[in-house]
Amino acid sequence: MNYRHAFHAGNFADVFKHALLTRILLYLMRKDAPLRYLDTHSGVGRYDLSSEEALRTGEWRDGIGRLLGADLPPATAALLEPYLRLVPGTAQAPGAYPGSPLIAQRLLRPQDRMTFSELHEHDSRRLVRSLGLEKRCKILTMDGYQALRAGVPPVERRGLVLMDPPFEERDEFERMARALENAWEKWPTGTYALWYPLKVAGGVDDFRQYLADGPIRKVLCLELDVDHLREVGALKGCGLVVVNPPFVLEEEARELLPALAARLAQGPGAAYRISWLTGE
Repeated sequence: MNYRHAFHAGNFADVFKHALLTRILLYLMRKDAPLRYLDTHSGVGRYDLSSEEALRTGEWRDGIGRLLGADLPPATAALLEPYLRLVPGTAQAPGAYPGSPLIAQRLLRPQDRMTFSELHEHDSRRLVRSLGLEKRCKILTMDGYQALRAGVPPVERRGLVLMDPPFEERDEFERMARALENAWEKWPTGTYALWYPLKVAGGVDDFRQYLADGPIRKVLCLELDVDHLREVGALKGCGLVVVNPPFVLEEEARELLPALAARLAQGPGAAYRISWLTGE
């Protein structure tokens, strides 16, 4: 799967991932103590939805385009508001869609710190332009899994790691699981969020089972499927595995995911799943 994000920015997978990312960060900021946000596969930070790439696929129209200005249930709207206010424009005239680095930068406080890793030099330079130069942010041009290994535990001793690889490698599920285990051994109290694609054929079942059988405790699995009946090999949904999730995240997901499944459905097989791979 070659996932060049400029073609997919603002799609249903971004909405799912970034809505949940926002909820996790807001919870972590309830304490005054500083936190560290580590983003292993950062991308360029900002995506122009009027660009040739975005217009060619139009995926944002079935993602963020269905939420901007939408009449949502009050409880759902309240949970989505901190995320949606970061997205400029309207469904008819969208602006630049913020990637996870920009979302984190705009949400986090002066005392918090961010580490962004982007392997590709061109994208890393664009990320610098998106974020600007400020002391809270460190941008590394290196492999994200290596950056994670070197970056935990952070001096703040609390925070969030987001792993959002492009899944260009056949063994990406295995690499991500190993990186999580290695980081967790060094920093077992950190919160980790791992994004992955759902395809009819793929290694998702093995990935879930590997984590369920492993030593890591408190692993929450959240998934959104926009059309389970989509053809084999197509991106039909996505998931987020969260280690040490905020205690409110499951409850918030039970409000958000049914609403997102209904709003972002692309076929009769739209669904969501919430499960614990491991408990305490």
